[in-house]
Amino acid sequence: MSRLVRCAGSLSRLGGMVLFALCGVTPGAAGQVAIRGDVVHTVSGDPITNGVVLIGSDGRIEAVGPFASVSLPAGIRVLQAAVVTPGLVDAHTVVGLSGILGGTQDQEQLERSAPIQPQLRAMDAYNPREPLVEWVRNLGTTTIHTGHGPGALVSGQTMLVKTAGETLDAVLMDSITTYAATVGAEAVGSGGGWPGTRARAVVMLRSFLLRARESLDRGDADGADLALLEGRRILRGEVPLMITAHRVPDILTALRLQEEFGFRLILDGAAEVGQVLEEVRASGVPVIVHPTMARHQGPLEQASFETPRLLHEAGIPFAIPSGFEPYFPKTRVLLMEAAMAAGYGLPFQRTLRAITLDPAEMLGVAERVGSLEVGKDGDVVLFDGDPFEYITRVCGVVIQGEIVSETCR
Repeated sequence: MSRLVRCAGSLSRLGGMVLFALCGVTPGAAGQVAIRGDVVHTVSGDPITNGVVLIGSDGRIEAVGPFASVSLPAGIRVLQAAVVTPGLVDAHTVVGLSGILGGTQDQEQLERSAPIQPQLRAMDAYNPREPLVEWVRNLGTTTIHTGHGPGALVSGQTMLVKTAGETLDAVLMDSITTYAATVGAEAVGSGGGWPGTRARAVVMLRSFLLRARESLDRGDADGADLALLEGRRILRGEVPLMITAHRVPDILTALRLQEEFGFRLILDGAAEVGQVLEEVRASGVPVIVHPTMARHQGPLEQASFETPRLLHEAGIPFAIPSGFEPYFPKTRVLLMEAAMAAGYGLPFQRTLRAITLDPAEMLGVAERVGSLEVGKDGDVVLFDGDPFEYITRVCGVVIQGEIVSETCR
């Protein structure tokens, strides 16, 4: 039986007197829903035994604490689970541009007509009704950093969205979160203006940034050259450049470019980062690490299940994503990727942070998501056991106070 309990069916579990206190019929309760857990992981603080999260009618958290210390309005609906966590934040995916069918009709994550196109907006290609969005939501992911994927020198923009809602306006959190770029073999093509070698690829990327710098120095007004407009935003530090780089030479190239041009850099993938920990730590650059269970082949042949632990021990900020895969359906299960990191030595609380608060901080939305704190969005996941155990199921998902899933999966 699910450990998620509806208010109306809780008599045998909570006891008649407690049930009456929680499930009275007085109308006009201030809160929308309360989530009670045997253990509540706030992430920003210590776990709370027999805790409760109260979400108000505005979809924001009104109270978090031990059940005995939080006053719940009469008439409020109460959900219960063994373990309660914040909604999961996927640090990097292409879900919503990449779809569940895997055909040309739902693969919008990479435009190959030119190698550098920072002007391509993720919001123009995102489909909030894509079934793949629902699939990741039902497995606990409530916020995704999605958009154009690896495979071009600059493939386009990324954005942040919630995974519940049928229109872009309903789900959009941030319309331009990063510009997605790639350094390495994945960005090398043949013909059509594409580079044929790593050196040529970096020349092309540097040339783009140099033109943007010249435009910035001239004080050019925003005009018809949309690529340069976005390049100026990169150099002004308004939006980070997220560079996917797996091999050691490519990781170091990304760091050299950041040092030369001074833009904000997020290092993505970084399969061989364990070999250059000192250099990455000295740079202060955060890392969205490759999915732990990504196939260790091609540029990821030197990837390691221990990379998250190594980054943690080196004091390098990082987050774990569902990631991007060249094969269908181009995403992984975020919980399973985190569980593998935990199995290879990453402490439990640090693992949970890597899929909640750490990506939220890295991507600039920690004031809204990533932890269970008063004033933040009411995004909550309910589990019937340890979130990183293989047999544990997600038995409820709440996004901004709305119960979007109550089926154990």
